[in-house]
Amino acid sequence: MKSRTKLWLLMLISAIVSILVSASLSLIMGKIGDKGYNLNSLNAISQEVLDPIAMRQDFQIQDITQILDNAHSNHPNIRYEWISADGSTIYDTFGEKNTYDFGLLANRMLNMPQNLWGVDEPITLTYSISQEDQPYYLLMSLSSHDMKNGQIYFFMRTFKAMSTFMLPLNVALLIPYLLSLGFFSSMNKRISKLNQAIGQLNLQSEITVLEDTKKDEISLLTAHYNAMARRIQNQGEQIKQFDTRRNLLLSNLSHDLRTPLTMILGYAETIRAGLYKDEKELQASAKVLLQRSRYIDKLLDQLLDITRHDEGNLKLHVEVHNVSEMMRKIAADYLMFLEGQNFTVEVNIPDEDIQSWIDASLIERALRNLLDNAIRYGSEGHYLEIGLSEKVDTILMMVIDKGRGISLQDQEHVFERFYRIDGSRKGEGLGIGLSIVKEITSLHDGSISLTSAPFEKTVFEIQLPKIQREH
Repeated sequence: MKSRTKLWLLMLISAIVSILVSASLSLIMGKIGDKGYNLNSLNAISQEVLDPIAMRQDFQIQDITQILDNAHSNHPNIRYEWISADGSTIYDTFGEKNTYDFGLLANRMLNMPQNLWGVDEPITLTYSISQEDQPYYLLMSLSSHDMKNGQIYFFMRTFKAMSTFMLPLNVALLIPYLLSLGFFSSMNKRISKLNQAIGQLNLQSEITVLEDTKKDEISLLTAHYNAMARRIQNQGEQIKQFDTRRNLLLSNLSHDLRTPLTMILGYAETIRAGLYKDEKELQASAKVLLQRSRYIDKLLDQLLDITRHDEGNLKLHVEVHNVSEMMRKIAADYLMFLEGQNFTVEVNIPDEDIQSWIDASLIERALRNLLDNAIRYGSEGHYLEIGLSEKVDTILMMVIDKGRGISLQDQEHVFERFYRIDGSRKGEGLGIGLSIVKEITSLHDGSISLTSAPFEKTVFEIQLPKIQREH
């Protein structure tokens, strides 16, 4: 059942129930708390007195007295007077004898019907009966306090007059329901829009941004939807970029493996068939085979890194290590590697030992990735620097080159997986080295930053806390 149908049913049922409850409570409360006489009940009592009198052929004083005394015993708060046509009292249940003229009777009727409501004055009702064309009068008197407190009397002679009275009353009763209906209808429309937008939300389509200026729970839910939709859109774009880079990776990998394999197969066939001229050419072919085999091995290692990254196999095992000594060994390796390659290498590692809680194997891996990256993409600058320093509770490791640098646009993405500057295929690599460096740094609760000025200085700086939290 739709919300709108439920709302209409609820409104109808609530209106019926409210009418029934109001009427029932009015009757119950009237019986409990609104005791006394009203005009209808007094008229009925008068008929109980006059009907037995009318049945008599002649109005004997003894019969009249007995009937009035019986009525007075049943209703002791009411005074009964039997009056003749000349105004003299034939019988009074209060025992008084009066002779009424017009003035006295008019005073008895004065200020009616105002005396019905709260005025401490007697109320007198007059009834007449005739016998042989001789009129007699019954006066019934009681205090206004003996009347019902909650009585309201109105008389409608035409339906037009009744509609004039009932129309404002009905409008007054309907206004709360109409306002509630408008409120819930507006709420239902807002929820329907939100539900429709959520139903259309997916990674492929454009998101629908909803505007809701109200300050309530639905507007808060709408704000959460807008934020969620934007996140999904951003994640969809990231997935598309990731898929594009992954496809590019597979294409590059296929090319990068095919080329060295072709060379390996060619040189291996040359050696097998003995087609080399001399020992020197044989050694040259063997050197090419070794270089291409190492290159393939390096590509396979990078593929293994991707697998480990996807499976979350980078685990941190921290111990106290001499970071200075570790970096000196790494620097020595690269000094030997770059010897004779027209590279200026500077090593800025302090003589005193700097110790820290780190996973030495992971930090060494991160540093080597940075150094390989600097040599590969900064070779035009013919400069490489590795540095180490410390602050109170932090160690700083830097790798600097003076190559072509990295543009601001690329700096925002270089730490993403499979990202290669300008989509270039120059150099060796699959675009995962810097992403692994960032992950290792994050595992150590540290950070990595990049600043670059083309052919002036490109600096990668790792900051690590000396004391690691438990993982």
